[in-house]
Amino acid sequence: MNLKDLLKNQQPYISTGRHLPLRQRHLGERARGEVELILPSGRNPSLLLPYPRMKALTLLACCFFSLALLAAEPPKPSSESAKLHTLFDAEWEHVMQTQPTWASHLGDRRYNDKWPDLSLAAIEREHQRSSNILKQIQSLDRSKLPTADQLNYDLFRWRLEIELEGFRFGEHLLPVNQRGGIQTEDELGDALRFQTVKDYEDWIARLNSFGVMMDQTIALMREGMRRGLVQPQIVMQRVPAQIQKQRVAPPEQSPFYKPFKNLPSTIASTDRERLIASAKQALNTSVLPAFARFDKFFKDEYLPACLSGIGAWRLPDGKARYAYAARVFTTTKLTPEEIHNIGLSEVARIRGEMEKVKALAGFKGTLPEFFTFLRTDKQFFCETPQRLFMEYAATSKRIDPLLVKLFRTLPRTPYGLEEIPAKIAPDTTTAYYRQPAADGSRAGTYFVNLYRPEVRPRWEMMALSLHEAVPGLRDVARRAPRRGYRHPRPPMGP
Repeated sequence: MNLKDLLKNQQPYISTGRHLPLRQRHLGERARGEVELILPSGRNPSLLLPYPRMKALTLLACCFFSLALLAAEPPKPSSESAKLHTLFDAEWEHVMQTQPTWASHLGDRRYNDKWPDLSLAAIEREHQRSSNILKQIQSLDRSKLPTADQLNYDLFRWRLEIELEGFRFGEHLLPVNQRGGIQTEDELGDALRFQTVKDYEDWIARLNSFGVMMDQTIALMREGMRRGLVQPQIVMQRVPAQIQKQRVAPPEQSPFYKPFKNLPSTIASTDRERLIASAKQALNTSVLPAFARFDKFFKDEYLPACLSGIGAWRLPDGKARYAYAARVFTTTKLTPEEIHNIGLSEVARIRGEMEKVKALAGFKGTLPEFFTFLRTDKQFFCETPQRLFMEYAATSKRIDPLLVKLFRTLPRTPYGLEEIPAKIAPDTTTAYYRQPAADGSRAGTYFVNLYRPEVRPRWEMMALSLHEAVPGLRDVARRAPRRGYRHPRPPMGP
């Protein structure tokens, strides 16, 4: 029985599968929770790698594949396994240092005062380092690893190989699009804890060094222009308005100033005054001038250089680029043509399912007329953003009680529902999920788009909530930290 059936008839689902105790650790602490899928065979699946961010689509695919591969037995120690874990631990620490914003998202606060080094030289160094890490992983004897570590070996090696293969396509030279980039970097603050003086001092340090990251971003985009690696104008024409929302006066109106609007009462008044003054100064001398430079560069240089049409074929080595992207995001070796043919057969199958739904609904017209009805009839839409938000919340709570009928072990870490920030809502997706901090200091967040509720139908709420929140990205993500170590690579994907 699937979740769709449960939502339909509310019938109980009973499992006779046995529960196996599991060890878990994340960031040196016990993970806050996990999700365990009940398989028909009664055996429990095992997923070995923590899922680092909602945007890591390739890792999510790995997660789903690996669920079916492995029973949940603890890894058996071996000298080869020790070497693997030593490599993982070293790589994890390196990634935390070189990807400090990702470390912050995970709850590792050691580098909360730093931005990543986006210089071309640093990116080239990381590429060379990845090549060396691949040689180290290849030197291990996979046959001597326990079953669990063999899966980790395979996935880690695959990640390295696919990243190294794709470096030539220069995706790092496309750091900005309509869904985000440096123009939305203030959203990092929403994922951080602001409780102590140091928390605020770290954020101020980031504000003071923001101009360096901006100049590195502009340099990447200029190199992309030189190599013909730019986005389509139809996409990028949305970005100037996003930049303008960062060009404010006085500095208190900056989205980067948000953490200072509600300093906790536990911070002494003298510290409060100092922190506020320092934040304003950092904004005036670093952040706001940086966005002024970016605004001029984007309007005068970058946007005119963007593509007038769409399609990967317009980019250098476009056919190979597209084939590579297809393999990355499907984690298969299928060609674009093979994937397209699968899509055609799926369209035919789904169309047949739609005809059945239309008949069940008692609609007498054609399928196109049914689509028009669903997209235009007022009964399917909320009149206000507030009502839309309330119905998303009700949908999520309708799902939550049913999870125990499909999953034996559920995450302890809760998730909340929030509105997608208004400054980005017109340009982004209908919903997305932000993972909780790995140390348990921040709950997961299911973001929903309330912009123009008149075009956001009620009938999409259930599917979105099942995928983006529960039991989708939240439960898969929390199922991952199981085996006493962490996946050491940062996320892939846009």
